[in-house]
Amino acid sequence: MLDEVERRRGISAALVYPFMRSLMESPFPAPGKTIKVKTFLPGAGNEVLELRRPMDSRLEHVDFECLFTCLSVRQLIRIFASLLLERRVIFVADKLSTLSSCSHAVVALLYPFSWQHTFIPVLPASMIDIVCCPTPFLVGLLSSSLPKLKELPVEESALIVTAFFLLQMDDEDTLLPRKLQAALEQALERKNELISQDSDSDSDDECNTLNGLVSEVFIRFFVETVGHYSLFLTQSEKGERAFQREAFRKSVASKSIRRFLEVFMESQMFAGFIQDRELRKCRAKGLFEQRVEQYLEELPDTEQSGMNKFLRGLGNKMKFLHKKN
Repeated sequence: MLDEVERRRGISAALVYPFMRSLMESPFPAPGKTIKVKTFLPGAGNEVLELRRPMDSRLEHVDFECLFTCLSVRQLIRIFASLLLERRVIFVADKLSTLSSCSHAVVALLYPFSWQHTFIPVLPASMIDIVCCPTPFLVGLLSSSLPKLKELPVEESALIVTAFFLLQMDDEDTLLPRKLQAALEQALERKNELISQDSDSDSDDECNTLNGLVSEVFIRFFVETVGHYSLFLTQSEKGERAFQREAFRKSVASKSIRRFLEVFMESQMFAGFIQDRELRKCRAKGLFEQRVEQYLEELPDTEQSGMNKFLRGLGNKMKFLHKKN
């Protein structure tokens, strides 16, 4: 919509209002649906624009390429693990664009969860004392602020990310379940090969891109770790939903997954995710829920009813490329 507004403004500001009026008269589209807007442009005459609302906004204004340009796969997974456990993460780079792109990209990796704490992609030098805050944050600093950063009493648990890791706790490689982390690394290392394979298949166009593939890799991680959450949302006679926390965690067969969940379930991200599901009047239909549904359908009937066997396959090589809906 904004692209079309700018296109018209470049010709004449008087063309913007008629376009916006036509737009406002159209019904607001449901996710994935398209609206048609009749419009007029000098030289082009009457035309009908088709505007499609994305199925979800997880990849809007996100470019994962910047992460692989600046970081190794191992470094990226360490950052992902630190954010999942809501630690303090500081990006340091020479360019504003690098800070902004990388910060927004790592937050997008958390889908279907949302970062619940301080998020400042580009922190002004005058506000650098924020990095001494004891609560979780994700901030970006220009390299010119690095000398000042080194002088500050930054919490030991902060992860400072430059072209190399300036400061870390050295436990970042042990935060995620070991076999799932290995599978994540393998898929990301093979990303170009996997994109090429998928472009030859019947899957949709999104997964043929780096953004689509990387997003699916991390979605699969969450499907394998928390995808069974909906089976532990119970509903009272009054229609109120409640999440059975302990039953959810204990249903997982893998000890490493259970240890991870013990920590992750205490995060604000997980609490916000569950609260949103408890309060929804209808079942969520986002991409994550679609992937969960596919995953449950792949399991034998006995495993779906007997939750102790739900994650028996964890630790096997993960199937990252999704099937066409």
